[in-house]
Amino acid sequence: MEIDVFTLFPEWFGWFRSQRHVGNALAAGSRLECVNFRDHTTLSGGQVDDMPFGGGAGMVLRVDVVERALRARYEIDPVELRKERRVIALAPGGRLLDERLVDELTAEPAVTLLCGRYEGFDERIIEHFCSDVLSVGRYVLSGGELAAMVVCDAVLRKLPGALGDDRSAVEESFWEGTRSIPITRGLPSTAGGPSPRSCSPGTTHKSSSGGASAAASVARARGTPIDPRARPPSDAALDPRPLPFQAAPAGSPRLRIHPGHEGAPPSPS
Repeated sequence: MEIDVFTLFPEWFGWFRSQRHVGNALAAGSRLECVNFRDHTTLSGGQVDDMPFGGGAGMVLRVDVVERALRARYEIDPVELRKERRVIALAPGGRLLDERLVDELTAEPAVTLLCGRYEGFDERIIEHFCSDVLSVGRYVLSGGELAAMVVCDAVLRKLPGALGDDRSAVEESFWEGTRSIPITRGLPSTAGGPSPRSCSPGTTHKSSSGGASAAASVARARGTPIDPRARPPSDAALDPRPLPFQAAPAGSPRLRIHPGHEGAPPSPS
């Protein structure tokens, strides 16, 4: 699998690549590379942002910078790129990341992740370049880099050879609720109470009795109910069509690019 991350902070991903399961996936043939937006701006000081149309706090990532970065990377018109690979903008208002979406992305041969900064993306980036808008939760981060790592981690750990035991990719997931089955280290007793009787010292006990019903009970108690009838989709069941992007509502103000981007920027980034 090939993953490209477009970001203002490519150095952040050095630590991520050093994680064992990520290294295992890369050693098995997958690829994770970063592209720095600043390498593709013509503005002085490496500026990549501009004021939103109509004013307001913050700055938005410029569409011309993103267009140049995508074109230089793939040597294709960025408008046509989403027909060839998933191009995903990471934004808090996008489709929520869940197990089904992770499996969809894992089935893709190539994925591009765009990390926003400042107040986010010029809306034209999403409208014209992206196949998807993805969110890792209904909260706001300072940028898309941490969200990109979440997506990459969730996807790469499902690839063959990434984990010590490939069964973990299914057992430690939200399919059939298995992620919520209690796991106990087999010590005779702890401050939190005694171990299950079936555990002997030095063993690890995973309570599988009750199966999905036990997992669902635990999930409800923890405030994360899941459907115990859910099953992992087969490759054939995955919808290959790009997900609809989330365009701005009709009548909302448009974002602009400072005219004459070859000239001086309105303010430093």
